Amino acid sequence: MKVTVNEVDQHKVTLHIEVPVEEAEKGAKAACKNLANKVNIPGFRKGKAPRKVLESFLGKDAVKEEIFEAIASKSYNDALKEQDIIPVTDPDINVVTNEIGQDLVFEATLTKKPAVKLGEYKSIKAAKPASEVTEEQISDELINLQKAHSKLVVAPEGTEIANDDFAIIDFKGSIDGVPFEGGEGKAYPLQIGSGSFIPGFEEQLIGCKSGDQKDVKISFPEDYFQKDLAGKEAIFAVTINDVKRRELPALNDEFAKEYFKNETLDELKNDTRKKLETQASFKALETFNGEVLKTAIGNAEVDIPEVMIDDKVTQMLEELTMKIETQGMKIDDYLKYTNQDMDKLKESYKEPAKDNVKMDLVLEAICKAENIEVSNNDLNAEIFTMAQNFGADPKEVYKIIMKEKRIPMLVQSVGRKKAASFILSNAIDTNAKEEEPKVEKVEAEDKE
Repeated sequence: MKVTVNEVDQHKVTLHIEVPVEEAEKGAKAACKNLANKVNIPGFRKGKAPRKVLESFLGKDAVKEEIFEAIASKSYNDALKEQDIIPVTDPDINVVTNEIGQDLVFEATLTKKPAVKLGEYKSIKAAKPASEVTEEQISDELINLQKAHSKLVVAPEGTEIANDDFAIIDFKGSIDGVPFEGGEGKAYPLQIGSGSFIPGFEEQLIGCKSGDQKDVKISFPEDYFQKDLAGKEAIFAVTINDVKRRELPALNDEFAKEYFKNETLDELKNDTRKKLETQASFKALETFNGEVLKTAIGNAEVDIPEVMIDDKVTQMLEELTMKIETQGMKIDDYLKYTNQDMDKLKESYKEPAKDNVKMDLVLEAICKAENIEVSNNDLNAEIFTMAQNFGADPKEVYKIIMKEKRIPMLVQSVGRKKAASFILSNAIDTNAKEEEPKVEKVEAEDKE
């Protein structure tokens, strides 16, 4: 087989492939045998019908096409290996010669995976943020714990609504005196300051009391998701039914015992400190790792084909659609709510998609440069982790991966993770304190 590579542009190539007649004839026989095994032809056992009988039974063009696809598929894959080309698109095939007794000649035009020029990635320097926990943070967390175990109680009669209060309201909205769809509610518990209503609505209820009625005048934002309401002025007739406030439990030993099984408040504070320290340490490490990887990826150079970015955008949109559907919504509802169309959403995904593609390419290149291999143990560990995340049986996850022929993708994914670990293991924390050199104690010899 003879292969000639012709560059179309920086990303696209055309492989001119010539399969010698002897090789083509062997391929044709194998293809005919395979085809004969798939069909029942009267008078012939499976796999025994000759080409002329198959042509008579299935049609000459159909058999010719089947033979070409079989030979071309093998030759194309062999050519990719020979030229060390990894395609990122399916090939466009152009048949040059496909006649019995002649060399089989065809061309395959494809977009190839781009080459990566690696920069510094072995000794990346970054400063890991400090992870100390202050007394103020502990105090704030204890207040959050109080709020989490608080009760909503009706405020005393005559209480004026203040920030963080819950106003139990009836409301009915209208524009130019005409009620609009979705503008009415009964006994709605609105937390003042939550920002859950249209801007300017909640603030106008501050100072009101239970039993009060008030006309709240607002303007819908210009980018409001309901386009028929966007930018319009509305009046909401509001009745305050009740005012409720959080009743916080006392922060004492009893609170620690009842809700957290600590003997004392001091024990709860210590546990809270440890929890916050763990969170702060994890966040600091996460920030450090993110900065290191960002620098390593940024140091590399790669010209990414547009098709790879488009494919990643499509993948990201599919993942978003699945996530939305698990929440009981449709993608069209999401687009309406966020005041977007599909083209606008795709455009917003282009830059993050480009960053993701570059990261994948660079990590794969580091895998190759450092001879990082993925073992069966690595794959088993990844499958086990996936099963835990999905709440599934690892054996079932493995079956799905095998059925969908995703092993190569899994190998690549695990390889990229190992490459990232390699980068991080060689990174330098500029905030790390240098270890003091150990000084061995030398005992003086007794002098006579």
